[in-house]
Amino acid sequence: MSLFIASLNSGSNGNCYYIGNEHDAILIDAGISCRETVKRMKRIGLSIDKVRAIFISHEHGDHISGVTVLSKRYQLPVYITQQTRIHGNLRLEDNLVASFKAFEPIVIGALSITPFPKFHDAVDPHSFIVQHAGITVGIFTDIGTICNNLTVHFKQCHAAFLEANYDTEMLENGGYPYHLKKRIRGGEGHLSNSEALSLFRQHKPGFMSHLFLSHLSKNNNTPELALDLFKEHSGDTEIIVASRYTETPVYQIDTTGQALPVRVRLLKPKQRKHELQLSLFGL
Repeated sequence: MSLFIASLNSGSNGNCYYIGNEHDAILIDAGISCRETVKRMKRIGLSIDKVRAIFISHEHGDHISGVTVLSKRYQLPVYITQQTRIHGNLRLEDNLVASFKAFEPIVIGALSITPFPKFHDAVDPHSFIVQHAGITVGIFTDIGTICNNLTVHFKQCHAAFLEANYDTEMLENGGYPYHLKKRIRGGEGHLSNSEALSLFRQHKPGFMSHLFLSHLSKNNNTPELALDLFKEHSGDTEIIVASRYTETPVYQIDTTGQALPVRVRLLKPKQRKHELQLSLFGL
């Protein structure tokens, strides 16, 4: 038994994460277009036909911009709190809307999805863990501060998408106005590289096989910086940077932490070089 996971996009320009088993899958957030979501899934061998539902973490545009079309076109139920739906001004079909409550698991096929509250400047924000056959995957992004809810759930994870949004020095010395810097580094903004690393070092379970560094800032972080920081302390955990420009490979998560072989796309040399540059360096 395994869970198959991938980031389809991760960043302020859109967020969407795939978690599924051999028969059923869900998406956490839908912040890229329906067309782009399906296209990216196909490129890595995933099928929209296995997706049974979409879970929405909060109402910000980079998490909901594609959900209305995606839900309608593929008749996918959207699990969302009432407050998030209202503040996101989402015109979802009523028969495709389902609510959830913190700490109450929702069963989708053989998957169990448990939401829990997080600190973020949204009306009713939640993180999620997804469980199947004794395997747990966490989706922890858009987090203002590390709290007990986060540490308790992080300790359960065989794999996790964890926000590493900004480097402190880059944010302080960058060109953002003071009010925006204050929002980002405040208790309801985003996690810095060092805060995420602290969580990882103090609470990583020994069985965690994969960590996806997620929601990296375009202006206040770099993939190389975040990756180098974590690799020094990674041990047996594979560290992957979730790109804001393209999808990751699919990873197969089980109790032994095996990775699914990457599906290689046949690209012309110049095209492949350009894609790799976009993915690795955020150009």
